[in-house]
Amino acid sequence: MKGLSLRRSGFVSLACCLLCGGAERMRAQSVSAHKQLEKLVDDNSANWKQVSKQIWGFAELGYHEEESSSLLQWQLKAAGFTVEGGVAGEPTGFIASYGQGKPVIAILGEFDALPGLSQQTVPERAPVTQGGSGHACGHNLLGSGAALAAVAVKQYMETNHIGGTLRYYGTPAEEGGDGKVYMVRAGLFKDVDVVLHWHPADRNEVTNGGMLAITGAKFTFHGVAAHAAVAPDRGRSALDAVMLMGTGIEYMREHVPSNARIHYIITKGGVAPNIVPDLAQMDLIARHPSSGTLQQIWNRILDIAKGAALMTGTTYEITGISGDANIVSNDALGALVQKNLEEVGGYSMSDAEREFASDLQKTLNIDSPPSLDQTHEVEPLRRPDPNAPAASTDVGDVSWVVPTIGFTTATFVPGVAPHTWQAASSAGMSIGQDGMVVASKVLAMTALDLFTNAQLVSAAKADFARELAGRQYHSFIPEGQKPPLDYRN
Repeated sequence: MKGLSLRRSGFVSLACCLLCGGAERMRAQSVSAHKQLEKLVDDNSANWKQVSKQIWGFAELGYHEEESSSLLQWQLKAAGFTVEGGVAGEPTGFIASYGQGKPVIAILGEFDALPGLSQQTVPERAPVTQGGSGHACGHNLLGSGAALAAVAVKQYMETNHIGGTLRYYGTPAEEGGDGKVYMVRAGLFKDVDVVLHWHPADRNEVTNGGMLAITGAKFTFHGVAAHAAVAPDRGRSALDAVMLMGTGIEYMREHVPSNARIHYIITKGGVAPNIVPDLAQMDLIARHPSSGTLQQIWNRILDIAKGAALMTGTTYEITGISGDANIVSNDALGALVQKNLEEVGGYSMSDAEREFASDLQKTLNIDSPPSLDQTHEVEPLRRPDPNAPAASTDVGDVSWVVPTIGFTTATFVPGVAPHTWQAASSAGMSIGQDGMVVASKVLAMTALDLFTNAQLVSAAKADFARELAGRQYHSFIPEGQKPPLDYRN
């Protein structure tokens, strides 16, 4: 018995050694593959930096990104992808594909600009074109960096005979046009196993959820015009209705969750003060971390509009309804991306970049700007704070139908917020491009991990199922509504 026990002990020890040795070999192979991918990204980066600069120069608004979309499609075709254009009824939307079979791993790309934020690559306010559009959210980097990652992964898969399907989704009009929502509605993600995305920012950080659900619309009131002094009793003021709607919303603010956001502008308010306005319009947006809670808030806003019309004897219509869901977290994918982001580790600025960044920080009007070393630091992995300031994105709708994960890299000078001229300036020069290459490496490494390790895909799907337990996807955009191709963000 003692001899048998020793033999069993020996077998167990041998098995443990073999298992440990196998695990070590797998880790070594993973590191080797990642290094090869990083080199492929570096080898292709000069071309894609130039592409990002060209798209930065185009600075096209949502659903009007003809040159940007065409350039990306041409580049991906030249790299060996099969490209399908004009998907989901969006002329500038497209899908580039390589490979076949499972898993299907998708990488999202965006390329729309923002109005009124044209900016040269200098550390003071200097538009390229006065009043023109600019890439103040860095989508020139987002689309190009995602494509650079896709090309590197495709090259590695081809050389190493890796199975599966790789897709790049060219998604237009993220800035308020809800491009991805219509792609979801068209079923373009129904066979995708995992979606990867990234976004320019001033830091390197995994964004595991945390974006706000959003909906909005134009509320147009119709009244009766009359002379405001001679016959005011004959008039019915559409402007009164808009103002009463605004007043109702202000009183409602006390009775909604503190992390709700409601903002509006009056876009039409009459033509002359001595004419009772027969037409007035409010553009309104509401946000909340939960799509379900936002729907409740939106229903109350609709009641306020109805009440304003009743009080003023006017009629109203609601048009241009838009909306994006909040992003569904995925802890399994978050941990994977965190590991790869830490492995890549950001970048350090050159002396010239540091001088530019220091000058740009002086324009930010903040007491203690972040350290310029932030570009090579990686934030710890954490769940988002639902009470922290946040924006919105149509990636949210994608995350409700397929496991999705995202992250940011330091493409903007530390301290710079998106949707500013400082962001547009950063996005058009080497600081933005350096951060873009970091993002490409993390995307490429994560995609390859998913292609070569089925357990990672299974874990992502299991976490997705847990997050959605008891919840269903709902779009704020009415069924049948088509992409607003004439929309101007």
